[in-house]
Amino acid sequence: MTSIDRRGLLAGAVATLAAPGLLRAQTGAKPRLTLISQWSAGSDGAAITALGRVFEEEGGVWQHNPVPGFTTEMMNKLRADILAGNPPAASQLKGPEIAAWSRIAPTVDLSDLVAAAEYEKVVAPDLARLHKPQGRWIALPLQIYRTNTLFVSRRAMEKVGATGLPKSWSEFNDLAGTMKAAGITPVANGGIRWDDGMKFEVALAGLSPEAYRKAIMQLDDTALRGPEVLAAFRQLRRISEWMDPAASGQHYSTFLPRFIRGEMGMLFMGGWAQGVIAHAGFGPQDYLVGQAPVDNGRPCFVLNADAFIFWRRREPDLQAGQALFANLVMNKRVQEMYSKRTGSIPVRTGMDLSGEGWSEGQREASQSLGEAVRSNQAVLSLAHNMAQSNQMSAAMIDVLTEFVHSKSITPEQGAQRLAEAVEGAR
Repeated sequence: MTSIDRRGLLAGAVATLAAPGLLRAQTGAKPRLTLISQWSAGSDGAAITALGRVFEEEGGVWQHNPVPGFTTEMMNKLRADILAGNPPAASQLKGPEIAAWSRIAPTVDLSDLVAAAEYEKVVAPDLARLHKPQGRWIALPLQIYRTNTLFVSRRAMEKVGATGLPKSWSEFNDLAGTMKAAGITPVANGGIRWDDGMKFEVALAGLSPEAYRKAIMQLDDTALRGPEVLAAFRQLRRISEWMDPAASGQHYSTFLPRFIRGEMGMLFMGGWAQGVIAHAGFGPQDYLVGQAPVDNGRPCFVLNADAFIFWRRREPDLQAGQALFANLVMNKRVQEMYSKRTGSIPVRTGMDLSGEGWSEGQREASQSLGEAVRSNQAVLSLAHNMAQSNQMSAAMIDVLTEFVHSKSITPEQGAQRLAEAVEGAR
C-alpha cells in the first residue's frame, strides 16, 4: 500500500522494540505474525486479506488462520492452541472478553507502543479501558460500528410525504404511525437475539445516554429499576408491534428487498448494513441513513468495535511481527483502508473522511463519534458483547428477546425481569 509512510512505520516499530520492558526482539529478525480470526469471506475477509498484503509489503511473513463461522468456533480454536502451549501471536477478540482471556495466558504489554503512537489520545475513553485491563494495553481496536444507526427507505418516505430522518422518539413514533396507516410495515428489523438486544439499547441510549451508562455498563441497580429503563421497554414494545409478525427467528437481511421497495419503512442497524445492502444490489440512493433518535438532541454513539489481542511469544521473529502489526493497526492509512472495505469507521477520532471511497453514512458516523466522545455520550453496545461479559450479556438479552416476542409481558414486568436477571448473573 503505497500511501503508507513505510520508512516512518518501520522506524517506529524498530524504535519501540528497543524500548525498555517492551517486546524484546532481535532487530535482525524478519517479522512474522501468526493470527487467528473468524474473518474469511465477504467484506471482512477482503479487509483482513488486504491488511495481510500490507504486512507483507512491509517485509513481514503473514500467517492468518481464519476460523469461519461464529465467534464461538474461533474461540474454541484459540483455547485449544493456548492449552497446547502454542497461542497465536495475535487473535481477534473484543469487549470484556479481552480482560477475561488475559487471565488464561500471558499477553504482551503494548503500552510503550501505544504511547509512542499517541493512540490513546484518539480512542474513546470507554473503549480504551477495555483494551488495557490492569492498566496496560494488551489489545488494540481497529474498526468501529455505531449500532444506533437508523436506515429509512426513500420509497417509504415518498409514500408518506416525509423528507427527513426522525430526530427524537416522538418524531419516530409519529412517522411510524403514519407509515402504518399507509399500509407500510414501519420497522424492517429481524427477530434474532442480538437484533432484539440491539433494539433495546438503541431505545435506552436515545432516551438517556447517562441512564444507559449506569444501567447497562455499570449495572447500577437503581438505574436498572429506574424510569428511563422502563421508558425504554415501553419504546421497545412499540417497535416490536411495528415489526412484521413473522420476524421472529429471521435475520434482518431477509427483509431488505421489501425495505428498498418501500413496503417496510425503517431499520435499526449498525453501519455494516451498508455493505449488506450494497451486496444485495441496492445503493445509497435507496435509503437515508443517520443517527437513531436521541431525545437530548446531541450525538450519541453506541459503540461496537473489533480488536486484536497480542499473546506472549518468545520467538524473535514473532515478537518483531507483533511490533510491526501493532503499528499497522494504529496507523491512519491502514484504518482508512480497512474501513473502506467493511463499511465501518476508523477507531481514531478526528480522521478526514472527505475523500473518495467513503459513504455519507460513514462520514456522518465518524463526525458523530468525535462529538459523542467530547460530550461523554459514547457508550458500549450490550447486544454485541462490548458492555458486559458474555455470561451477563446472555442473561440480559434472554429477557429482552422474550419481551420482544411475548406481547403478554408488560414493560413493567420486562424492566423487573431485566434487573432480576442481572442480579442472578452477578
